[in-house]
Amino acid sequence: MTAFARAEEQTPIGKVSLELRSVNNRFLDPIFRLPEPLRVLETTLRERLAARVKRGRVEVFIRLDSSAASVDAVQLNHEQMQKLVQLQQTVRESFPEGAPMSINEVLHWPGIIDSKDADDDAISGVILPMFNQVLEEFLKSRGREGGRLAELISQRIETSRTLVEGLKQQLPEIAQFVRQRLETRISEVLERIDAERVEQEIVLLLNKSDVEEEIDRLMIHFDEVLSVLKQKQPVGRKLDFLMQELNREANTLGSKAAHTDVTNASMELKVLIEQMREQVQNLE
Repeated sequence: MTAFARAEEQTPIGKVSLELRSVNNRFLDPIFRLPEPLRVLETTLRERLAARVKRGRVEVFIRLDSSAASVDAVQLNHEQMQKLVQLQQTVRESFPEGAPMSINEVLHWPGIIDSKDADDDAISGVILPMFNQVLEEFLKSRGREGGRLAELISQRIETSRTLVEGLKQQLPEIAQFVRQRLETRISEVLERIDAERVEQEIVLLLNKSDVEEEIDRLMIHFDEVLSVLKQKQPVGRKLDFLMQELNREANTLGSKAAHTDVTNASMELKVLIEQMREQVQNLE
């Protein structure tokens, strides 16, 4: 299921931006892109993600700009600064007309400022609450999309149900049509063939073309899809299975078709089922 959530904050360890995005996948496939100082949290973040998300290729991007850390996170290297002062004095002895270094130039001199690396507790205290916040927004985004997709699938189920119910009402007429066609084809040889045997063959062929059982199973599967869509838990894999079952019944319906109405219904059903199957891939 596609979803997106992002947050950016100025924190004691620097400026942090955290982003979650996902695309369709049958199983959970998390990908973490973290700066090296945050790698210590990757296992914890994976566990928290897996506890809330069951499907999708989920990419987690975290960026850390330590240069934006608070003043408490930096300190002056007095030894290096003293060496710079001595170096400047030596240079000015040779070039007395040269202008002294400004404070800004001193602070930007390599080695003058030492950044204190944040410890693991400080990193956890910033990143984990922020990740939880973004994860909640991410899940809300997936939930909103899931609700819209569930509506689309429900609409297609109702369209399929109407199609199958209409076909079921036609079954007596279709059976009569098949019988008449068979009787017509063999009418010219009835005198040479035992009439009882002919009737047996007609009944056998009618049984082979009977699709009432497939229609009943389709109706049961329609009800089950609608029931699953109402569940307050991950339903994507269940719906995957049900789409396979619906497709199997639609194929059987087509293979047993002895009338164009059955063939057309089978083809329309397969189109609707394929549309639903694509939408199911977006559901958790």
